Amino acid sequence: MKLSKGFAPQAQPDARILILGSMPGVASLNASEYYAFAHNVFWRIMGDLYQAGPEKNYDSRLHILASNQIALWDVIQSCHRPGSLDSSISTEGMICNDFESFFAKHPSIIQVCFNGQKAAKLFKKYVQAHLHNRIKCLTLPSTSPAHAASSHAQKLEAWSVIRNR
Repeated sequence: MKLSKGFAPQAQPDARILILGSMPGVASLNASEYYAFAHNVFWRIMGDLYQAGPEKNYDSRLHILASNQIALWDVIQSCHRPGSLDSSISTEGMICNDFESFFAKHPSIIQVCFNGQKAAKLFKKYVQAHLHNRIKCLTLPSTSPAHAASSHAQKLEAWSVIRNR
């Protein structure tokens, strides 16, 4: 089974919110872009909240988020996962990102927002116990099309809390 490797964080030193996914899916890995799968509504939601929608080029979207003090990253640095479903992530051989160093370099982060339950569960199980900070954590509905339990409007309403930080 092929080992998938995630991306470096997209974060400026003044970031206040860190949005964490679990691990980039196949479309994202192939494009070398966060949330590249066309049916993932992450960038549509960022468009609604910050005018960082999919109609803009990727670098512009990242710049807009950075200017709003939002960082992007994933819990997992590398893992085995056939396909893109979070349920296919194997914890055997999984390596999490170095959050201790990340938070030391980004002391302004006051909140971690998880893009879905899987990211939250992985962070809480494998990372949070090793951290010595008191950052608030909030689990938001996954923007993945696999999370069909919530409509776009419901997801947008839930995600709008990041505007009110």
